[in-house]
Amino acid sequence: MHHHFLLHKPNGYLSQFIYEKKRHKKLLGELYNFPENTMAIGRLDEDSEGLLLLTTDGMMSEIVRSKTVEKEYYAQVDGLVTEEAVEQLKNGVEIGFKGIRYTTKNCEAKRITELPDCIGEGRRIRDERHGPTSWVSLTLTEGKFRQVRKMTAAVGFPTLRLVRIRVGSIHLQNLKAGEVLEVSHFQITE
Repeated sequence: MHHHFLLHKPNGYLSQFIYEKKRHKKLLGELYNFPENTMAIGRLDEDSEGLLLLTTDGMMSEIVRSKTVEKEYYAQVDGLVTEEAVEQLKNGVEIGFKGIRYTTKNCEAKRITELPDCIGEGRRIRDERHGPTSWVSLTLTEGKFRQVRKMTAAVGFPTLRLVRIRVGSIHLQNLKAGEVLEVSHFQITE
């Protein structure tokens, strides 16, 4: 029988259980006593946070990582994001990936004025004296390395904080940073 988990990954943790390099890093196993052979489905960077699905079922991992499953991110960006920038994000922007130029696929993008409670305070990004920030939602079906950060930077609004709030039809809900919820299965589509 397989085990499935929802995790609100906090900032500062790697999306893995083993880290072979010399520097000490915070790993997922420090957050919960996961069963043997648990794996993260996809990744969130060390400095990103939000919904991470974990499972002992490798086939489930393949399904979730497919190009048909939407992943929604809330990005806090430097400056007041413009409607023009949001349109550029929707229509695809050019980013670097593995040393080559890549144009992202069309996606859903919109400005966010009210944040859900699950976003929480997060770590302090910077002082208000350094200028305003704003939030944008991006819903993607692809996931290149640091793609959301590269996309917002490409339209002139670098990401300061990044939170994944949804994978398919699974939402972050009311999970607080560091909380784990075991579920019987993943309902990816509604």
